[in-house]
Amino acid sequence: MNHAPIDQTGAWQRLMEHAEEMRTTHLRELFIDEARGGAFMRQAAGLTLDLSKQRWSDATLERLLDLARAVEVPQRIQALLNGEHVNVSEDRPALHTALRLPPEAELVVDGEDVVSGVHATLDRMASMVARLHARQWRGATGRPIYDVVNLGVGGSDLGPLMVTHALADYRPADAHHVEVHFASTMDGSQLADYLTRFNPETTLFVISSKSFTTIDTLSNARTARDWLMARLVEDGIQGVDEEMVMRQHFVGVSAKPDKMSEWGIAEANQLLFWEWVGGRYSLWGAIGLPIALVIGMANFRELLAGAHAMDEHFAQAPLGDNLPVLLALAGIWNVNFLDIRAHSILPYDGRLEHFAAYLEQLEMESNGKSATHDGRQVSYSTCPVLWGQLGPNAQHAFYQLLHQGTQPVVCDFIAPLKRYDDVEDAATRDHLKAQHRLTLANCFAQSRLLMLGDDAIDEPGERPGHKRYRGNQPSTTLLLDRLTPATLGALIALYEHKVFVQAAIWDINPFDQWGVELGKQIAGETERMLADHHGHEQMDASTRALLEAVWRAEGESDR
Repeated sequence: MNHAPIDQTGAWQRLMEHAEEMRTTHLRELFIDEARGGAFMRQAAGLTLDLSKQRWSDATLERLLDLARAVEVPQRIQALLNGEHVNVSEDRPALHTALRLPPEAELVVDGEDVVSGVHATLDRMASMVARLHARQWRGATGRPIYDVVNLGVGGSDLGPLMVTHALADYRPADAHHVEVHFASTMDGSQLADYLTRFNPETTLFVISSKSFTTIDTLSNARTARDWLMARLVEDGIQGVDEEMVMRQHFVGVSAKPDKMSEWGIAEANQLLFWEWVGGRYSLWGAIGLPIALVIGMANFRELLAGAHAMDEHFAQAPLGDNLPVLLALAGIWNVNFLDIRAHSILPYDGRLEHFAAYLEQLEMESNGKSATHDGRQVSYSTCPVLWGQLGPNAQHAFYQLLHQGTQPVVCDFIAPLKRYDDVEDAATRDHLKAQHRLTLANCFAQSRLLMLGDDAIDEPGERPGHKRYRGNQPSTTLLLDRLTPATLGALIALYEHKVFVQAAIWDINPFDQWGVELGKQIAGETERMLADHHGHEQMDASTRALLEAVWRAEGESDR
């Protein structure tokens, strides 16, 4: 791509000039316009996006839309959805959106009928789920499986973990005897807890790894395999051998069937996905097996349908009404023109406890880049530092910094409009709905206070310095009609597409992650030094001292 850097274009320069004016404008001044709330509110796929508390005006948005047109965002959206090779560094498509296409859709990419392959995998996954829910999947001793442990890391862990927690209310009756658990840490601490409590006869492990070489996941998988073999084979349970244990207690999910077979996963227990699915975009397919085990395949398909509804909106809505585009442009405005480099995700619903962690990977692994598509170093900021927590808990943790600290932070407030309508007991329902109203009141009050500062408080007289609130902190509010499989699917897809639009504007590739590769390589070399006690002479002084500290500790424990 031979073109001028984005920050040298006329559209960017006009935004820079406009930003000088907006930096001195307080949000309270913008809200003199009574129509502002509705003017910056959009709806799609069961979501309502309120951008009125962003520090921008109609003129700002028009200039940002000009910037989006200048980098051909509409054409890039179509390229993504049509399966063009938008992942240029790896020369392949990024077709996570194909994982949620309906079965009647048509999409041929590089000569492959993508849709038929996707639904063949979904059907195979559905068969596995049905067997487990019906207690027909039995361990090596003939007992039904009750505990399923997903061994994965990154996208193979964060997505399924987040969704299973968020949608646990949607567990069907026939799934209640199957408990799903997650182990991702390479130190084994999560897995060790399970191995002390679970019965090996009734435990199934799902090894989820795109490459099937991820050291974190395979180290846990080897420990799980050794545990099963020791308890079921070496202890001499009659009729149980290693082949039976591997066949009845392991499922593999990967883009590498040969590596799964080499490891010992039976072909019948292999679920495949494709190289054109990035790990952090993969929950929609076979990596979503733990999700389907918790909420059932019918609800899993609703999750896909909600994401597809957002895909359709993304493809068809004009830029000025397009939720992912608008959310992306708000981020571009804050990072590149208002110099706000911190972004907090604040869900006001306990079911979304893991959503911030999920977005941390989605956004920072995708857009934490400093080289353009053609290899130039960027001369502007890209992805902000993103973090978050459940809003009600965060109020007692880091809201002090948001309201009175020295760092500007933009916040996303997320909440469902309705909850607890289906609780049968009337008294309990009334109490829980009152708690939901209290939660929404806190959500709306915090965004109002961040916006207005002291002006939100009806209190006459001068306030001492330690009680002053400066306000003028921008925020976005995202409301779900209800938290359902469909609206959660739409919410996740909204952020996926936001990431893509921002990457298009920053001229970076959101679908590779070379920044994590070199650290893995160096870790392998360092592990060999730790084991062999030599080769460290070439290391820096700090690393040598750390290695020697480990060896001393090992020597003391051996005595």
